[in-house]
Amino acid sequence: MAAGQKQRPYRWRVALTVRCFQFLPLGLRKALFTALALAAYHVLPRQRLIALYNLKTAFPDKDMAEVKALAGKVYRHMAQVGAEFFDIPRLTRDNIGDIVEVEGQEHCRESLAQGKGLLLFSAHLGNWELGAIAFSLFFMPNLIIYRPLDNAFLNALVHHVRSATGNRPVPKERAMMQMMRTLKKNGTVGMLIDQNVAREEGVFVDFFGRQACTTDGLAQLALRTGAPVHPLFILRQASGRHRLVMGEEVKTVNTGAWESDVLVNTQNFTAVIEEMVRRHPEQWLWVHNRWKTKPWQEY
Repeated sequence: MAAGQKQRPYRWRVALTVRCFQFLPLGLRKALFTALALAAYHVLPRQRLIALYNLKTAFPDKDMAEVKALAGKVYRHMAQVGAEFFDIPRLTRDNIGDIVEVEGQEHCRESLAQGKGLLLFSAHLGNWELGAIAFSLFFMPNLIIYRPLDNAFLNALVHHVRSATGNRPVPKERAMMQMMRTLKKNGTVGMLIDQNVAREEGVFVDFFGRQACTTDGLAQLALRTGAPVHPLFILRQASGRHRLVMGEEVKTVNTGAWESDVLVNTQNFTAVIEEMVRRHPEQWLWVHNRWKTKPWQEY
């Protein structure tokens, strides 16, 4: 069954949910979501401890008071992402500039001029959902690779918002052929590559000094197609606006040694993400158990 067909039973509930949240002014929504997030910080110890442990391990020079303060900022940021989520379907090419500014447009134009398509990688940094929508409005609709959520209603809700401006969300299990076709048509493919994957789905690379099992799909696709690869991040500014940053091409290493090339390229992509997270640690998803899969686990 196609992804769109799976969403149909939930369409009216999704539309009603979005409209109900849109009815609340954004400022009130942010206050409500922040209160809920801070409550979750105190009453849900598992995610709080994951965040604190990850932050302390990533930034060993920080004392626990600093780590706790940073964790609080992380929860507040996640609350803002959630509050802003419901306004995304209202965005158009006419109004996206009111909240998002762009940096690095020339990189997109130069790479698309090669005619091989464009591979974008990003992370759960800033308002990543807004980032995908902003790219579709400033540049062109994007094929988005994602892992379906376990809850069918929430999955339908996220699919509805992600596709509101022409993006095509595709579950990763059925994505390869669609990615290849998109690139052949000089289209763009976007992936979030900063989450933990199972041992058989990726390779281990260094991320904040620890071995993190990371999807190797982006590296494989780059090697097979020759499509240029660029990082794309959206960052929350102190003013409340957002900055969409498209970085320079990360050159694909292709020596002909497949396994080594996949590992090296995945490490290079991950290093770009780490550098950006280090600059803006309060805007990354530290509550995710990024280092869950261990190198010694068997296939």
